Amino acid sequence: MSDGVGHPVVGVVSDRRMVGAHPFHMVGEKYLQAVWDGAGAYPVALPSLGGDFDVPAILQRLDGLLLTGSPSNVEPHHYLGDPSEPGTWHDPERDLATLALIPAAVRAGMPLFAICRGFQEMNVAFGGSLHQKVHEVPGHRVHKENPDDPLEVQYGPSHEVRFPPGGLLARLTGVAGATVNSLHSQAVDRLGEGLAVEATADDGLVEAFTVQGAPGFNLSVQWHPEWRVRDNPVSLALFRAFGEACRSYRDRDVRRAPRDERGPGTRRRAAP
Repeated sequence: MSDGVGHPVVGVVSDRRMVGAHPFHMVGEKYLQAVWDGAGAYPVALPSLGGDFDVPAILQRLDGLLLTGSPSNVEPHHYLGDPSEPGTWHDPERDLATLALIPAAVRAGMPLFAICRGFQEMNVAFGGSLHQKVHEVPGHRVHKENPDDPLEVQYGPSHEVRFPPGGLLARLTGVAGATVNSLHSQAVDRLGEGLAVEATADDGLVEAFTVQGAPGFNLSVQWHPEWRVRDNPVSLALFRAFGEACRSYRDRDVRRAPRDERGPGTRRRAAP
């Protein structure tokens, strides 16, 4: 599918948040802008309405999927973790939506890019577990931001990550590592089944991974490459690779016809 002018369409998962007495489904503009500016794709916000929806039908309308960061935490019952401390911000509707979308998108070979909370959702979807407060775990640095700092400092360089030789990140960026921002409390504890480490922090924390043997492009990172994506060569390389994968995914099935040629109510067949 495209937006009508040749851009692939990327579904961007929303947070469900209360604004006053009303629930809203929200996506930060920085993610939408990074999809447009960095990936050359058209972003479409996907509401988080729980997991009770026709996942294949939704994915058939998209050329890629972006899982964003969020201030909310994945509920620990999804990975058999201890209950969260009182007052922890959760988004159960988003949990259900993403944990339904992730395995279906990976099986379909749909390009998938997961950032921060999305990275954590990916790990949980593949059977991994999370530290809820990694800064309280002995041997790990403080990875969260100071909320009193200006945004330029919160999203500024924080620590180094190293890319394994021959891995996807090393190939995409042409470098052995990068300095990244760090704005998270949750982090990988046990890595999910079939996930290959693509970056580690100086304290040994997993900072990026891919799904081994997946039929399509996928990348999950703990940091925030969407922040001012055009100003950072490494971030731009990641979004450009995601965009190219989305274009290839859109174009690979010659059976796909423009929407107006399929007729109203006609569903596109999934790629083999």
